[in-house]
Amino acid sequence: MSLARVWRHEPAALLAALCLLAALALPLAHSAQEGSHGWFSHPQLPLVWMIAFLAAAGQAALAPRGRRAGLLLAAACVVGAWAPLAAIGAHRAEGSTLGIQAVGIWVYVIGLGFLVWRALSLLSDAAAERGAPRALGLLVPGLFGAWLLYLWQVGVTGFGVPSVLLPSPAQIATVFLGATGTLWADFYQTFLKSVVAGYALGCGSGFLVALLVDRVPFLQRGLLPLGNFVSALPIVGVAPIMVMWFGFDWQSKAAVVVIMTFFPMLVNTIAGLHATAAMERDLMRSYGASYLQTLARVRLPNALPFIFNALKINSTLALIGAIVAEFFGTPIVGMGFRISTEIGRMNVEMVWATIAVAAVSGSLFYGLLALAERATTFWHPSYRQ
Repeated sequence: MSLARVWRHEPAALLAALCLLAALALPLAHSAQEGSHGWFSHPQLPLVWMIAFLAAAGQAALAPRGRRAGLLLAAACVVGAWAPLAAIGAHRAEGSTLGIQAVGIWVYVIGLGFLVWRALSLLSDAAAERGAPRALGLLVPGLFGAWLLYLWQVGVTGFGVPSVLLPSPAQIATVFLGATGTLWADFYQTFLKSVVAGYALGCGSGFLVALLVDRVPFLQRGLLPLGNFVSALPIVGVAPIMVMWFGFDWQSKAAVVVIMTFFPMLVNTIAGLHATAAMERDLMRSYGASYLQTLARVRLPNALPFIFNALKINSTLALIGAIVAEFFGTPIVGMGFRISTEIGRMNVEMVWATIAVAAVSGSLFYGLLALAERATTFWHPSYRQ
């Protein structure tokens, strides 16, 4: 297969092979000039490096397709990813960092990035095929997230970035495992108390008021402009007032969450109720259906995509609102309290561990809502193959 054809059909594979080939030449010259500080100074590097390079060359020459090729290439990337980490560890043992002068290692990381691009492309195509296992669709974002964490780890440790500015994922994981009790108490206070209570009250009341607005049209003209006004209020101005009204415990944070989630649910539910076509409403009237029967059997099912859209938007707004509200007064527990306290102590690793807990919990909450949406709105055109 000619290079022009490979470039036209498989650019990522060819770029990976070229970058890794350059990574072979540069460190060898560097080793000849500087002795033991070259690429092959660590005894484990040659074998690991050559495995990844041969995988890149094979991909560029053969350009296979399919699920098996993607999985094999992903496995080769995992094996090859240890080489820069081993080099960084060897230099840190000597009390130094790689820095920008280690050109070969950074060219190798670039080539490895093109390999990851190629693997994710193959796996994405395989996941899009009919009958593909669902786990394959989850593997693609998982590998992409792992690659971003890998770049974070290699960049921070390779250039010797101080942990005060940006700790590495390994440092954050170490703090996370050593402070699980504190992080769980913060999660329980912020998420299981403030977020859940405020989310349920805000979304539930917004849905019920939307039904009332739909039944009483003049409320729509008076309430929706007020909703736009309240939605524009800055949370840093509302949170201290809620703390003064409801105290320092989770009730004041739940009140902030209610304010943030009420109007998105109200607006989306009204839009969903109005999405029912006139022909459908006329058909129900011709059958002699009452308002409640039309609402339950036609209008609410049609509004479900809009309602779930509001629920997913509010899942992130609720967590942000609760965390920010804790900056303005809370008991000595909570994610917002932990972030504001530990950043004052320059304990940045703990701050990032708390951020990781918030990100994972928010993502899982969003994912559960997405699964519920898929189970209840499977008939929607967006889910049709």
